[in-house]
Amino acid sequence: MYLRQNKKRQNDVSLQEGVGVDKEGNEVTLEEKLADEGKSVEEITDLKLRVEKLYRAMKERLTKREFEIVKLRYGLDGEKEVTQREIAKSMGISRSYVSRIETKALSKLKDI
Repeated sequence: MYLRQNKKRQNDVSLQEGVGVDKEGNEVTLEEKLADEGKSVEEITDLKLRVEKLYRAMKERLTKREFEIVKLRYGLDGEKEVTQREIAKSMGISRSYVSRIETKALSKLKDI
């Protein structure tokens, strides 16, 4: 009977069980790992709504070229951030022209 009880509990894990060490060498428990240090649901929802609003405004106010440059420049929509020089090379225009387009696009979005 005792063996049967222990067998059931052999896979149990305690929240106070150590799962590693931090940079200072202190033991880190499972409870600390599971603690919610992230943003609240309200903050996440607010951020998503603001991002959607920004994308709508970008699509309404910017030309296709301006939208593409801003998207590439700031790594939006899953893109990786790209330098003005790289954008200029891929679009076949000068870096200074990319800078002017970017500045104009951002000024259109300033009042959002």
